[in-house]
Amino acid sequence: MKKLLNIMIIALCFAECSAQKALPGWKIVWSDEFNYNGLPDSSKWGNEVGFIRNNELQYYTRRRIENSRVYDGNLLIIGRKEAYDKANYTSASLVTDGKSSWTYGKIEARIKLPKGQGIWPAFWMLGQNIHTVGWPKCGEIDIMEHINNEDVAHGTIHWFNAKHVSSGGTTPCDFTKYHDYSIEWDASAIRLLLDGNKYWELNTKDGVNSTEAFHKPHYIILNLALGGDWPGSPDPKTVFPDTMFVDYVRVYQKISK
Repeated sequence: MKKLLNIMIIALCFAECSAQKALPGWKIVWSDEFNYNGLPDSSKWGNEVGFIRNNELQYYTRRRIENSRVYDGNLLIIGRKEAYDKANYTSASLVTDGKSSWTYGKIEARIKLPKGQGIWPAFWMLGQNIHTVGWPKCGEIDIMEHINNEDVAHGTIHWFNAKHVSSGGTTPCDFTKYHDYSIEWDASAIRLLLDGNKYWELNTKDGVNSTEAFHKPHYIILNLALGGDWPGSPDPKTVFPDTMFVDYVRVYQKISK
């Protein structure tokens, strides 16, 4: 019996390690595997609250299980059509702001997304110094954005070079299925990847073109926006409630040789 128990423990450990995808040359330095139930882990995640940006229609709520919860191995970010405060919609925006931020690494999440007019989910990063220098001087790395019913993923980098500038790309994607969205970020470049395949790259070596912001710490954001300047408003065909499913979020850093 003891031997069988040891074998089972080894098997479980192997399964967990396998699930975390040992990547040659990388080590995990932070993650949330969402292998618990209830509200998101407050030691890792905070919440943006209220009306935040882009003329979006939702009110981001504070640790409200109707809008953000962990269940069955996933983080669920739920957009709802309901009267709340002065809004007609609610959702959640989870951030590691003030808790964890990183300079360089592989930042990855496995996500399944909703579709519909006015739906705008995103996995992205902002410079930790945004509270002192503001946006866009802090830098912004949009690892994944999706709007409406498009079948493409958007990845975009924003920064300040005498004015707001941006550069990015798109790649085809079936959002009804889980995909790995990631960046590989080092002192030379930021590379955008879908399921491990690079589709775009920005040169940041030596702060070229005023990209100094991308040599400083950034924190992670996961949010489901509703409406706003880019996608426009939901219409009668938009389904509510709808949910963004996040299987895991992982931060890797290069193993020193």
